[in-house]
Amino acid sequence: MSDPLIEVYGLTKVYGKGTVAVSALREINAIVEKGEFVAIMGPSGSGKSTFMNILGCLDRPTEGTYILDGEDVSQLSRNELARVRNRKIGFVFQSYNLLPRLDAVKNVMLPLLYNSENGRSDAEHRQQAVAALEAVGLGERMHHKPNELSGGQQQRVAIARALINAPAIILADEPTGNLDTRSSEEIMQLLHQLHKQGATLVMVTHELDIAEHADRVIYLRDGEIISDKLHASKIVDLHNGDNGGGK
Repeated sequence: MSDPLIEVYGLTKVYGKGTVAVSALREINAIVEKGEFVAIMGPSGSGKSTFMNILGCLDRPTEGTYILDGEDVSQLSRNELARVRNRKIGFVFQSYNLLPRLDAVKNVMLPLLYNSENGRSDAEHRQQAVAALEAVGLGERMHHKPNELSGGQQQRVAIARALINAPAIILADEPTGNLDTRSSEEIMQLLHQLHKQGATLVMVTHELDIAEHADRVIYLRDGEIISDKLHASKIVDLHNGDNGGGK
């Protein structure tokens, strides 16, 4: 491991005010080093999604500090957060979030179109998107639209899109949630490959067999970290005690 990529200190998120206030996160402290593969688990209502939204600069904490790649992003404006998301974060969602009218290569190109700082031409953008699709094994499907692709293939397109701007971190929110067992394993093998190539990954999942692919598992309950272990097998008892759980 090397330098910290993510540092959160006293991270707190409260929804509502007064008697209806709900604390989704309670003084979370965590560090993710560059090159780590971390899974986040916990029962429904544990704060997983809130934590992921803040890590992805989709939301801001009520209190506390979030430093991403050396930059304090805790209280940035919406426009500033959008800039950070585009430059530093690649997202992989459970529902793929592909635009149905665009083929695979155009879906992968989208983050490049929003990045005015790269200075590349449309032809260069397309060439980069084609290379990203080839890297995830979809070179022959680049002209197919989402409804012409299987779930696993759509998720590969989403991963190619997440990689296109060479982000500092990949955030995967239930990346296998809509996939069958075989497709899930293929996607996890692809994430492993990216990890071996040096990518930093943070993944939310409620599935123990998927979490076991990670090097480290952070387990949340009631907005607090109750376990932070290097091996997923160590949280089996905790998870079973909560009778499973989703987001």
